[in-house]
Amino acid sequence: MKLNIVPAKQGLVWVKLGIKTFWRQPLAFTGLFFLFMAWVSLLSMVPVLGAVMALLILPAATLGLMVASEQASGGKFPMPTVLMVAFRAGQQRLKAMLVLGALYAVSFLAVMALTTLIDGGSFAKVYLGNAPMTPELVEASDFQMAIWLSTALYIPMSMMFWHAPALVHWYGVPPVKSMFFSAVACWRNLGAFAVYLLAWAGVFVAGATVILAISSAIGGSELTAAVLMPGALLMSAMFFTSVYFTVKDCFELPLPGSETQA
Repeated sequence: MKLNIVPAKQGLVWVKLGIKTFWRQPLAFTGLFFLFMAWVSLLSMVPVLGAVMALLILPAATLGLMVASEQASGGKFPMPTVLMVAFRAGQQRLKAMLVLGALYAVSFLAVMALTTLIDGGSFAKVYLGNAPMTPELVEASDFQMAIWLSTALYIPMSMMFWHAPALVHWYGVPPVKSMFFSAVACWRNLGAFAVYLLAWAGVFVAGATVILAISSAIGGSELTAAVLMPGALLMSAMFFTSVYFTVKDCFELPLPGSETQA
């Protein structure tokens, strides 16, 4: 396993590759992303432990989308079963992925818990879908501070888990070690990741602007509401398709079908 340092402009390449790969198999990736969302949403609906279970499987589900991108970039059609790849990789890999999922769940819930110290849990309830977002709530200073705190904490958390599922799956790196290597890789390639995130922000803003302009001209606010959400989900699917390329360039992943022990 070798860490590569890439130039900042590579972030733009990752975005282009993600969009290009998505449009090679648009039906497959759209279906996979909706399955991914449905999987997480259904688990979240389970009483008491639902939200924790959804967080637990997120690294495994994200890995499934990475493998789908790998297959599509190689000219294959990713099947729905690809989302279960982490559960078919052997007992050792599965155990490591579940430990990684548990660490992700604990980290995420810790971030949410810290925000409750500022606004009494208002932001956490809105973020987890347990309360509506109202104009009064958005304007509240403690709610805004909770948003900034969660953002400040979620960035380093994302860095730790960004590459971790791939390192566990393709290299057999232990969960905690994979988080450390992931954080180092993101930090050493900070310029590329900054360009990558800024470029995706531009894609989302441009896409939303086009959708709003066209739908408003044709059918007004009702059509806008009907089109905007599917459009956002479509762009989100493209974003997840691009994640594989960020990992591939940073770590030189093994050839498809092969696995390397750490």
